[in-house]
Amino acid sequence: MERPLPAIAKAFQELEKEVEKGGEAVISVADFAHACSLISVLFGCLGMAFKFAEKDYVSKVQDLSKAADEFESLPAMIDYDIRNNSVRDGGSHTRNLLRVLRGVDMVRLLFQQILITEGNTLKGPASKAYDQVFARHHSWTIRKAVGAGMFLLPSKSQFLKKLNEEEDDARVHIQGYATSSGPIVQYVTHLFLSKDLGTEW
Repeated sequence: MERPLPAIAKAFQELEKEVEKGGEAVISVADFAHACSLISVLFGCLGMAFKFAEKDYVSKVQDLSKAADEFESLPAMIDYDIRNNSVRDGGSHTRNLLRVLRGVDMVRLLFQQILITEGNTLKGPASKAYDQVFARHHSWTIRKAVGAGMFLLPSKSQFLKKLNEEEDDARVHIQGYATSSGPIVQYVTHLFLSKDLGTEW
């Protein structure tokens, strides 16, 4: 994909439209997995600091894409794991959904920080996003490795160049994703909480 940012923003804006319908809004597994798959390239463009996230994220999105052949909606997929008492099992669709959600949320926070942070460095924005989403779920060893990797992050201009974007155009799409992904994170989080599954595991 020559310019992934516009496609990422559009995909999540489409998901947001579904959520905004209110009531018993239902997001399909296929649409969610497709939108999330577009984000994968971002982790690769961030370099070694997020290599762990790229590999883990991509494999779990692929699982959700395959699950779309069997399940129409995210609630139906979660309910299947609940019935089979397999929600927290390694490799379960629901467990993978939670891990993917964290990736979506981290990129959302990263983009928010990029929009409000002056200068050309990504270290501050990326560190804040990692600390808020991933740090508490990772061992000391992983946190240490990520901390060291933060010094190897590309600059903001290098990051945008890898995405074939000029800063002014990029800010529009970055804002689009940062805004539209928020309701998606809330929607999926609510699914977990409404079914008494929690999200801190």
